[in-house]
Amino acid sequence: MENNGYTISVIRKAMVSWKWKQTKTRYIFWYHQQLYKSTSKVKVNDYKFKRLLPPPKGSGFSPTTTERILFMNLKDFYYDLPQELIAQDPLEDRSASRLLVLDKKTGEINHQTFRDILTYLKPNDCLVINNTKVIPARLLGNKEDTNAGIEVLLLKRREKDIWETLVKPGKKAKPGTRIVFGDGLLIAEVLEIVEDGNRLIKFTYQGVFEEVLDQLGQMPLPPYITHPLIDKNRYQTVYAKYEGSAAAPTAGLHFTKGLLKEIEERGISIASITLHVGLGTFRPVKVEDITQHHMHSEYYCIEEEAQKKITTARKNGGRVICVGTTSCRTLESAAKEDGSIQACSGWTDIFIYPGYQFKAVDGLITNFHLPESTLLMLVSALAGRERILAAYEEAVKERYRFFSFGDAMLIL
Repeated sequence: MENNGYTISVIRKAMVSWKWKQTKTRYIFWYHQQLYKSTSKVKVNDYKFKRLLPPPKGSGFSPTTTERILFMNLKDFYYDLPQELIAQDPLEDRSASRLLVLDKKTGEINHQTFRDILTYLKPNDCLVINNTKVIPARLLGNKEDTNAGIEVLLLKRREKDIWETLVKPGKKAKPGTRIVFGDGLLIAEVLEIVEDGNRLIKFTYQGVFEEVLDQLGQMPLPPYITHPLIDKNRYQTVYAKYEGSAAAPTAGLHFTKGLLKEIEERGISIASITLHVGLGTFRPVKVEDITQHHMHSEYYCIEEEAQKKITTARKNGGRVICVGTTSCRTLESAAKEDGSIQACSGWTDIFIYPGYQFKAVDGLITNFHLPESTLLMLVSALAGRERILAAYEEAVKERYRFFSFGDAMLIL
């Protein structure tokens, strides 16, 4: 059944320590004094939520924090986008992009340029940036025995010379297959096929792997960008530091060093965290019930200096504003129930969608995201699905540029 575009179903999720975790256990709850199982569908206006019955022992769920969630169908996150609005090339001036400012409480929209971000930041605020650096993870090679062309995309380093990769065409990359790159500068052997058809590959080379990769690899641009990238640095933020990403945290592409300096001079702190972006972040959602989508894990790190800046901003009444969904996911993964952040590192597969209660993030600077993507679901969780889709409709009407090299959005 539909209500304001939402498809409501009983809950397969629960919230523990403010983090969403999935379970196959079908919880039972009260609805008009009757027991319903989690396959029931009801209209939200008829729905009287009460606390769920205590979860079974050993499920990992806390009876004191278990809450109900509404979930939506994938189609609830679709919007029409003219092909010509997909930005194919970066602007010459990073900070010349347009900026759509959205009030997450009222839905009010203002149109600015990115340099006007200064107008919306206040002293004591903390801007959280992701200092990951994109590696030239796209390798074009040939099978050693047949010379057939093969493309290898590096996803995750498992060991020193062993990587989890995406190989196209996959049928040509069976275990034992050897692939040659750059006339033998780099040789790969497929070890095994793992989850989602990805391949574990071991590389053989002379010298330093990163130097060989820089020589042979290409930037792994998203498939919707068809124009060649003239300058590799335009797919890096100006503050990129630690190599490890298969895709850029594109919200940060709008900042220049001069703009960042001016932000700090106005009493706004800048905290640098790291999340190495994997292609799983951009993997399409293929299930109708979005709660059944699984995010791939990504490595993150929050150092003590960044933690102190975030904590100080909170203490002084400032806001924590993330640059990009990757920074947002990092903070929400690390935050405790009270919103506090500790210096830490680890892996996260957090999936944020409407119903999620943000603990650490007050605002977000982001780009415009693909229809039905997990990133669109994240911003919908922050500002509300209807307000986000209305803002996107306005952006299309006003001919904003979309996706990685496109314009920006500020949600406050």
